[in-house]
Amino acid sequence: MSDQTPEPDPTTSTPESGGTSAAGTATADRPTPPEPGRWHSMLREITTGNALVAVLAVLLAVVVGSLMILFTDDRVRETIGYVTARPSDFFSAAWDAISGAYSALFRGSIYNTRAEDVTTGIRPLTETLKFAGPLIAAGLGVGLAFRAGLFNIGGRGQMLLAGAAAGWVAVEVDLPAGLHLVVALAAGLLAGALWAGIAGVLKARTGAHEVIVTIMLNYVGYYLVFYALSSQSILQAPGSVNPKSSPMADSAVLPRILGDRFNLHLGFVLALVAVAIVWWLLNRSALGFRFRAVGENPNAARAAGIDVGRTYTTVMLIAGALVGLAGANQVLGTVTSGVTVDLDAGIGFDAITVALLGRSRPLGILAAGLLFGALKAGGFAMNASQGIPVDIVLVVQSLIVLFLAAPPLVRAIFRLPAKEAQ
Repeated sequence: MSDQTPEPDPTTSTPESGGTSAAGTATADRPTPPEPGRWHSMLREITTGNALVAVLAVLLAVVVGSLMILFTDDRVRETIGYVTARPSDFFSAAWDAISGAYSALFRGSIYNTRAEDVTTGIRPLTETLKFAGPLIAAGLGVGLAFRAGLFNIGGRGQMLLAGAAAGWVAVEVDLPAGLHLVVALAAGLLAGALWAGIAGVLKARTGAHEVIVTIMLNYVGYYLVFYALSSQSILQAPGSVNPKSSPMADSAVLPRILGDRFNLHLGFVLALVAVAIVWWLLNRSALGFRFRAVGENPNAARAAGIDVGRTYTTVMLIAGALVGLAGANQVLGTVTSGVTVDLDAGIGFDAITVALLGRSRPLGILAAGLLFGALKAGGFAMNASQGIPVDIVLVVQSLIVLFLAAPPLVRAIFRLPAKEAQ
């Protein structure tokens, strides 16, 4: 054994020597990266957020829809045969087809620039709001269930039962004007809530998957309403052989808020009230907190003392009532038509797209509902003035869903940073 004391390592710091290690020296010499600025952080948040992906998904759907408009235009197909000889003809025809289509869409959904007066000019906007009302209400019902981790695919059945219940009260029950409308609306909301509540109870008690249950309830609801409309003792119009009810009584019809010249009625205002209520419920109430907690992680919510089964039932009851508002809107919005098995007009499934586009947020659903209302209103103008098939609008809606379902594809196309890089 040697009695020599090893010499201290010069790269090692000791309290007595007060030295600095090599690692510490390297750390001290390395420049500290600057903190990102406020605008840089804001831009980063925007480019990695879900809202931008939703907007770009709509943009991509419109671009693809424009290509389909070109393929369906006769003049474009004619000029493409000699595009190499006279390319100007092709580009001129393509511009006329696309600009004409979207100009017609604007005139049919926002403002008719060819109208003789302002009152006639704003009529398309009122039609957009009329179409948007039930889309917003049904979208809220689907989106609220999404926030709790449930997939409410039963919008059609809930709208049918709600519309039939509201229509029965409007036709068969004799009440004073103001009270009649309130009771008819309440019947619609109650029917929608109870029909969706079946799926909530089965989910809570037996673990039955709500997607399967709500889809099956769509069929059950359809045939129940069909039976009611085929039986004169229940809802069928007297002397009619078609499955249709009598027209709604005047006292139970939603009043038009801008006069008889416009079809916009109180249903749109009720949809706005529903947006405010759902926003408050999700962001300001203890019940909404439980919905969001269960939607994020039901096991953690259960461990925290939340009754997950009761939450599932409650959220489906409220979601069904919101979809029921859309069904009652469809039936009570006009005095001339009665209850039919087609009263949902595809809104029950369109509501899923509205909820997805709005990211299940009340304000997002409001914006998405207005967009889809504009597409519905403007699609008829595109068909009438430009001869473009109304199905093109349905294709655009489907493409929106497609791109929303694939955010990485949208980010890759527009070279956006990945969500994980935030």
